[in-house]
Amino acid sequence: MVLTAAAAITALAVTSCGDANNSEGGGDAARPYEGVELVVTSFGGDWEDAYVEAVVEPFEDETGASVELVTLYSADAMTQVTAQASAPQFDVVHFSGGQEAIAAEEGLISPINSEELTNFPDLAEGVADSLEEGQGPAIQVTPMGIIYHTEAIDEAPTTWSDILNDDYAGHVAFTDLTNAYGVQTLLAINSELGGTVNDVTPGMEAIGGNVSNGDGIVVATSPDLQAAFAQRNTWIAPYAQDYAFTLIEAGLPVEFTVPESGTTVSYVTANVVEGRENEDAATALIDYSLTPEAQEIFAESMRYTPVNTEVALSDEVENSVLAPEELDTVERVDPHAIDENERDWQDNWNRLITE
Repeated sequence: MVLTAAAAITALAVTSCGDANNSEGGGDAARPYEGVELVVTSFGGDWEDAYVEAVVEPFEDETGASVELVTLYSADAMTQVTAQASAPQFDVVHFSGGQEAIAAEEGLISPINSEELTNFPDLAEGVADSLEEGQGPAIQVTPMGIIYHTEAIDEAPTTWSDILNDDYAGHVAFTDLTNAYGVQTLLAINSELGGTVNDVTPGMEAIGGNVSNGDGIVVATSPDLQAAFAQRNTWIAPYAQDYAFTLIEAGLPVEFTVPESGTTVSYVTANVVEGRENEDAATALIDYSLTPEAQEIFAESMRYTPVNTEVALSDEVENSVLAPEELDTVERVDPHAIDENERDWQDNWNRLITE
């Protein structure tokens, strides 16, 4: 039986804090975190809109806590959490590029026990497997694929290398490696061209050649990608399903497809920052994001694969996202391998792309 969102939070508060009168915010059992202020990183834009609707507003209403959102992409969030290690400024940090593995090893985030998550028994396989390693659970999952302009491209691309087709010269957009989706794109194209996570030469040279020839451009953020399709005559771009749906909802004539050659997935994880005073409330916020109610909103509004197996979706959404039980069939790149190589990749990228 799945607890309602309110019951889940109340149960967690009792488990974590004992007597409600001793909770961090001094609240009662009905609003256990009254007066607690949480600072949480956000990816901004439509992601933030969905997160506010699914998590922030109901969490604040039911617990008495207040949540301040600070827009930071994963790499920048990791940089700030590292710099603030002795005086952390965030309570919850969201990562989409695997940074949680490194943050856990460096003691920057606080481990969460499965017993602290009332939704843990209903989570899909792989979503919270790394709790024992000190990493937070995945709250959202999205596959990588290709966004293409349906008025310029008649048939859906079937391979990652289709992006490099001469027919699309001058109409391609790639994402910078400062964005986790840019790293995922590099690895996907590289793998299809015969490279490995320890040798990204094939992918790097293919993308670098495309951009240096003027066949493609590089964008930094999701809004930049939307502008590329809307204003810069972009026809095709590798990206993730979540933002592809945002472009479709914005009225752009685009579709999203997953290459037949395979794909990787991006896991958005939620992590409690080590050294803050409100770790119980921060854990409760993360638990709330795992509820069926929150997961349904993530899926319906941004086409994220639900990580809670008890979510009931509309037929339209269910037919357009990966099912929770399919998550063990797609690849999740080892974040340690990315961390070990990313600086070299960035140097080569800067040489090929920006110089």
